[in-house]
Amino acid sequence: MRCEGDQEPLPGVVVRPLKRHNDARGWLIENYREDELPDGFTPAMSYISLTHPGVARGPHEHKEQTDGFVFLSGRFRLYLWENRPGEEQERARLEVGEENPVFVTVPPGVVHAYKNIGDEDAFVFNFPDRLYGGWGREEEVDEIRHEDDEKSRFRL
Repeated sequence: MRCEGDQEPLPGVVVRPLKRHNDARGWLIENYREDELPDGFTPAMSYISLTHPGVARGPHEHKEQTDGFVFLSGRFRLYLWENRPGEEQERARLEVGEENPVFVTVPPGVVHAYKNIGDEDAFVFNFPDRLYGGWGREEEVDEIRHEDDEKSRFRL
């Protein structure tokens, strides 16, 4: 799936293409703007991760947290599948990164993972709406891990 305009591959998952502004110095991409975020989504923190070629992160889901991801570099395959009670068990697979820069929001109950399918290290920015481990890192981490659950995962 290539992102042409805001899309919802699963209910509540929003994929928004990012515009690259090129000039003689290089380029600039706005990761997100408050006026373009899905209603009710307010990031609480930000981090960047580097993923080596052939390596996957996830799959996992959250009970309460919504994740916001920005894929700008490299080549990633993003995996999403529905795990909310009462919802049809849909799955989606998107190729994102340097050739298809996107901002993706993933609501609670949607299992997500991504894999670097390129030949070089690549970065992902994350903007969750909850603090990891809560205020002062004193709360339980809101993650349900699926790495070892063969029944519920894509072949990453």
